[in-house]
Amino acid sequence: MTAFDDLMTFQRETSALGQVAGRLGWDQETMMPKGAALQRGEEKAAMAAILHARRCDPRVAEWLAAAEAPDPIGAAQLREIRRAYDRATKVPADLARALARTTTRAHGIWAQARADEDVAAFLPVLEEVVALRRQEAQALADDGDPYDALVEDYERATTGAQIAAIFDAMRPRLVDLRAAVLDRPAPKALEGSFDESGQMKLSRQLARAFGYDMQHGRVDKAVHPFSSGSGMDVRITTRTNPLDPFNCLYSTIHEVGHAAYEQNISRDFLLTPLGRGVSMGVHESQSRIYENQLGRSRAFTGWMYGQMREAFGDFGIEGPDAFFATVNTVHRGYIRTEADEVQYNLHVMLRFELERALMSGDLAVCDLEAAWNDRFEADFGYPIDKPSNGCLQDVHWSEGLFGYFPTYSLGNVYAGCLYQALRQAVPDLEDQLALGDTSGATGWLAENVQRHGGLYEPREVIARASGMEPGPEPLLDYLEAKFGALYGL
Repeated sequence: MTAFDDLMTFQRETSALGQVAGRLGWDQETMMPKGAALQRGEEKAAMAAILHARRCDPRVAEWLAAAEAPDPIGAAQLREIRRAYDRATKVPADLARALARTTTRAHGIWAQARADEDVAAFLPVLEEVVALRRQEAQALADDGDPYDALVEDYERATTGAQIAAIFDAMRPRLVDLRAAVLDRPAPKALEGSFDESGQMKLSRQLARAFGYDMQHGRVDKAVHPFSSGSGMDVRITTRTNPLDPFNCLYSTIHEVGHAAYEQNISRDFLLTPLGRGVSMGVHESQSRIYENQLGRSRAFTGWMYGQMREAFGDFGIEGPDAFFATVNTVHRGYIRTEADEVQYNLHVMLRFELERALMSGDLAVCDLEAAWNDRFEADFGYPIDKPSNGCLQDVHWSEGLFGYFPTYSLGNVYAGCLYQALRQAVPDLEDQLALGDTSGATGWLAENVQRHGGLYEPREVIARASGMEPGPEPLLDYLEAKFGALYGL
């Protein structure tokens, strides 16, 4: 056995333990008894301690010093192991345990506070989470910007300043498009009530239509939809609303984009550092292109209209063209995950600016609700009506995921680039989608993006697949063309 072989064996065991730890989180969101939260916090803290000890094991440094990569893929494995080791050894073990324990407790408090519309009940534990993440950021920053150190966890080689510049370039065109569209009459809304069993049945049908392998996955319900796992066990969740089946159906398609990425990574990379999505921005590019450019396209919604009629009967929309307009309605609303394509990125920008201020100390946790409400009214033109539509709507901060939010918009930017290339590569794409056949599109994405896992750097993945350096122009051009035509602009 060489040093490289010993290192890879150790890494596969660590990755397997990481998957077990992730399953604890999946269970907490889907099936865990409510009263088990305190014990689950201890269980997750114990797993975090074990994983942290393995990630900081001195033998890793010894193996890295002695290992010789057998080929370019081996060199990429060593690159990722070295990067992870360098970051892990900067975070004290007691801090890693405290973060795992506190965020588990914070998640339960957030869920109850959201249900009770009680911001005050959540803020004390959020203050603890923010303080711990600041400590972690300082440990990782090497005298740089602490927020950049947190972003590195989700979109490496990207800074807060770079993200702000992208957002500054996007905001004017998005605001102008939003104003023009909202000045036009809205399409007709769905009518009636849509039973949960019908929604879940159709959501599973859509998951399969987008290539989700149910032999290696499952669909469950959660408060906040998510995807969990990698390789041969990748699970997704969705949620239902009796008056809004699109919430369920498009949440499902979105999470299938994440799950398909993980399922389609080369099995040669299973349980290795390359055996997962390379970044959250690239991950989000998959979920957003599945959900929007494919799932909300005129061609695919024409097919989906028939499936909706078969599942629910008459719901007040006559014909595929009217259904396409209804699916893509630009509407006033509060919830990021329910936002239309035109306004979604404005929601992300709001969160990015607030969490950056929280991490820098420019915004105190006790002032978060007021700051959120003020910023929302300034950006969207109407006030927040209740906390669950405001600063309590997202799960991320309760879990300590600061630096995560901007990757949602980076994913949209990447998806715009990929879609432009996809349309050229699959010239009969619309004909396929009109039959409910996504295989041409999902096959191209699997081949050009998903199978590579962590082999390439994030922006390199997109550049190799799309033939261009990632930038916001393809996304903005797509949005203006689509919604300009829909709303007669």
